[in-house]
Amino acid sequence: MSATIRNRLTALLPTVVFLLALLFGWEIAVRFWQVPVYLLPGPSAVFVRLLADPLFFAREGLVTLGEALGGLAIGGVLALGAGIVMAQWRWLERALLPVAVIAKVTPVVVIAPLFVLWFGFGAWPRLLIAALLAFFPILIGAVAGLRSVPTATREVFLTLDASTAEEALLLRLPSALPQLFAAVKVAATLALLGAVVAEWVGGDRGLGRAILLANSNLDTTTALAGVATIASLGMTLIGVLTVVERHYVFWQAPLDRS
Repeated sequence: MSATIRNRLTALLPTVVFLLALLFGWEIAVRFWQVPVYLLPGPSAVFVRLLADPLFFAREGLVTLGEALGGLAIGGVLALGAGIVMAQWRWLERALLPVAVIAKVTPVVVIAPLFVLWFGFGAWPRLLIAALLAFFPILIGAVAGLRSVPTATREVFLTLDASTAEEALLLRLPSALPQLFAAVKVAATLALLGAVVAEWVGGDRGLGRAILLANSNLDTTTALAGVATIASLGMTLIGVLTVVERHYVFWQAPLDRS
């Protein structure tokens, strides 16, 4: 085993130990107090439910993941474009940022039924709700990152008579990558949440729909199995983004707090 893999496994050890301790305490508590399964099943019951029908949770999870990734892509492209424009012209930031804040603070459970009413019961409402939740953090990360260029570096580009597009693509965008990746990690989890909430309102597939039906039938075990699947998808997304970040932001050394 290489030193790199060994170090990464060692870094994951505290997280694994904490999760196992949490699940063990949960299992002991529900058994000791004999909590009814319809109120709170133990982790073992949830695990057995996942093993009983893994294809169901995988199939519904892929539906939710596809909606989240689609929404993340739409929201990310729009947010990055708006961030580039707002970072270049501050008067546009003053005009557009309040609108973005209003969209962010509006509860998604209020917007979701309207999107279903406007766009029907297809995939578009769920994609747009996921995109709406992903938009704001990427926008803020893009604006902050694009403005974090050192003055001396920008002056070098000016002396080279670089155009606005060249400055944005060759200087501002690479400098903004650390903030952008941090924002995309937050946006990815929000997009996943948006897809689940949208499925509650107007979906016929996905983990959100499965959890809603399970709750209506007092099938808490299935509901928690769906939640566990969503959590696994979220951690996988963060892990993939972290790997990509280490590849493209190789100059930024990670903080070591061991």
